[in-house]
Amino acid sequence: MCGIVAVYARSGGVSAQTLERGTAALHHRGPDGRGVWVAEHGRVGLGHARLSIIDLETGEQPIANEDGQLHLVVNGELYDHDRLRERLQAGGHRMATTSDSEIALHLYEDLGAQCLSELRGEFAFVLWDERSQVLMAARDRFGIKPLYYAEIGGTLYLASEAKALFAAGVPARWDEESVYQRLLFTTPIDRSLFADIRQVPPGHYLIATPGQTKLVRYWDFDYPHADAMEPMEAPEAVERVRDAVVEATRLRLRADVPVGCYLSGGIDSCTALGVASALRDEPVAAFTISFEEERLDEADMARAMAEHAGADFHCFSIPNQARADHFAAAVVHNETTIGANVVAKFLLSEKVRDLGYKVVLTGEGSDEIFGGYATFRRDKALHEPDPDAALDEAAGPAPPARRSEYVRRALEVAGPALEHVRRRVGFVPSWMLRGAITEARVLPLLADDFAAAHRDTRVLQLFLDGLDIEHQVAGRAPLNRSLYLWSKSRLPNVMLTGLGDRSEMAHSIEGRLPFLDHHLVELARQLPTDLKIRDDTEKYVLREAARPYVLPEVLTRRKHPFVAPSSMQGRFGELIEDTLRGPALDSLPFFDPDAVRGLLDRAAADERGWLRRLAGGVLMPILCLAVLQQHYAVEG
Repeated sequence: MCGIVAVYARSGGVSAQTLERGTAALHHRGPDGRGVWVAEHGRVGLGHARLSIIDLETGEQPIANEDGQLHLVVNGELYDHDRLRERLQAGGHRMATTSDSEIALHLYEDLGAQCLSELRGEFAFVLWDERSQVLMAARDRFGIKPLYYAEIGGTLYLASEAKALFAAGVPARWDEESVYQRLLFTTPIDRSLFADIRQVPPGHYLIATPGQTKLVRYWDFDYPHADAMEPMEAPEAVERVRDAVVEATRLRLRADVPVGCYLSGGIDSCTALGVASALRDEPVAAFTISFEEERLDEADMARAMAEHAGADFHCFSIPNQARADHFAAAVVHNETTIGANVVAKFLLSEKVRDLGYKVVLTGEGSDEIFGGYATFRRDKALHEPDPDAALDEAAGPAPPARRSEYVRRALEVAGPALEHVRRRVGFVPSWMLRGAITEARVLPLLADDFAAAHRDTRVLQLFLDGLDIEHQVAGRAPLNRSLYLWSKSRLPNVMLTGLGDRSEMAHSIEGRLPFLDHHLVELARQLPTDLKIRDDTEKYVLREAARPYVLPEVLTRRKHPFVAPSSMQGRFGELIEDTLRGPALDSLPFFDPDAVRGLLDRAAADERGWLRRLAGGVLMPILCLAVLQQHYAVEG
C-alpha cells in the first residue's frame, strides 16, 4: 500500500515541486520511499510514497515499461501476480522489478483498459500512455483504496487523499451540498466534502485526453434476477464458499513482511484468523481492542479464539481519554465525519505499527456479501411484514414510550423521500428508514440560510439517481436489493474508509480483505438468499463454511457491531462541550449555534442518559466538521 499523486496539465506545465508537495502530504501512507516522474514535455507527472511490502529491494515507483512509453503509480496489492508474471514473461515482456504493481503496466500494454478484468485485489492506480496521450486512473471494484481528483483551470489533479490535492494547490472549500447529504444520509460515492474534489467511484476508471475527462464503469455486483437465480443445495454452497475463502486468504498472506490479523469476537475476523492459522506453520499475530464498557467489549471471545487458533494474541485497551485525545488526528486523516469507533480503529493501527507490523487481514465486507446486519434480516422477512415492529426497531435506542414519537417525526420529515425510495426500489430498506431518523434529528440544528438553500435537495433521490436501478436493482430479491444499495453507500464511504484504509494507512498499516476478493463476491451474489440468511441466522453459509476453523461459540454468536462507548461520556463528552460551546462552532456555516447548544443543555440535564446517547450521535458530525474547518482552513 502506498500513496499516489498525478497531475495532467492540458495547457501549461507540471512542476516537480508540485508533485513533491502532494507526495510529501502522503508520507503516512508510504514512509519507506518517495519518487517523482515528470514527462519530458512537462504536461504530466506522477508521484509515489512507498510502503514496501512486496519486492523490498527493487519495487520503487513510478515504474516504466520497456520502451519508456508507459509510466505507472499504484496504491494497493495485486494478488496472484506470480502467475500473471509468468504469463506476461512468456509473452515477451521484460520485468524491471519483482513487485506486484508492475503486472498492471504490462497487462495494460496487452489489453488496454480491459486489463482491469485481470486484476485481483485492493488497488488504485494512475497510468500515463505517451503513445496515445491518455491518462488512465482506476479504482478497485469495492472502493477499498481511495482515489480523488479535481480539475482546476484545465489541469487534472489526482491523489489518494484530499490533503495531497490541497498540498498540490487545489483550494480547500466546502461543498455545501455534499455536507448536507453527509449530514442527512451519506456522501455520494463520487463526491467529497470539498468543492471540486471528487472520487473515482468503485468499479470505475477515469480516462483523460487532451479533449475530455470521462468515467467508465468496468464492474458491478450484477445480482441475478429473483426469478433467474439458480438453485444450490447447502452442502455444495458451503464447500464452494469455504474453498473461496481459503483461496482469498492464502493469496493475502503473500508478503515479504509479517502478516497479522485484526480480531474481534465475530464470525468474520475469527474466520480470517482461523483460516490464516491453518495455512501458516508459525503463529499468526492477532490484534484486539478492549473497551471499558463490558457490553461492548469483545476481548474475552477474541482471546478464546486466538487460543483456539494458536495465535500470538495482543489486546490493547483504548479508553475514553485516549479516544478523545486522538479524535482530531483521526478526523484529519479521514477527511470526513466519523464516530468514536473509528478513533478506536485509528489507535489500534498505531499500536500494531509500533509492534513492527505493516500488513493485517481484516473481516470487512463479509456483512455486505452474506447479509450480516440485523437490518438485512428484517428486509428479507418483508414478505411477512410487521410494520409497527419494524418502525419501532428502526428508530434506534430510545425508551419504548418515546420511540413512536421519533418514528412519526421521521416519517413526517422524510415521508416523500421514503415514498420515492419505495416506488423505485419496491420497498424502503430498513437501514434507510433508520437513516430517516437522523434527518429528523439533524434538521432542527441547521442554520436557517443553509437549510433554506438546500430545502429542495432530495438526498435519497440523488443517491438513487446515481445508480443503475433498472439494471442492478429492479427484479432482484429484496435482500439483494438492500445489500446492493448498502454497498453503494455505507460500504465505501464508512466501512472501508474510517474502519478501513484511512485509519490503517494513517499509521502505514495495509489492510487486506479476504471477503472482498471479487471471485468470492461473484460466488456469493449467485447464492440463494436463504443460504445467506436462514430463518433467524445471518450469514448462514459462511458460518457453516467456517466451522472447521473457529470456536463453536463463535458460530452461534449474533452480529456484534464494532461500537465504541458513548461519545458523550468522560473526556469525550468534555471535548464535545468545549468545542461546541466555543468559537469553532460559530465559524461553521452550517449550524444554528443556539440550537446546538440547546441540545447540549438538554443532554446535560438528562438523568436517564437516553438523550445523552442520542445527542452524541447527532453532535459528532458537527464536531468533525469543526475539526476539518480548523485544520484545513476550509472556506465556505
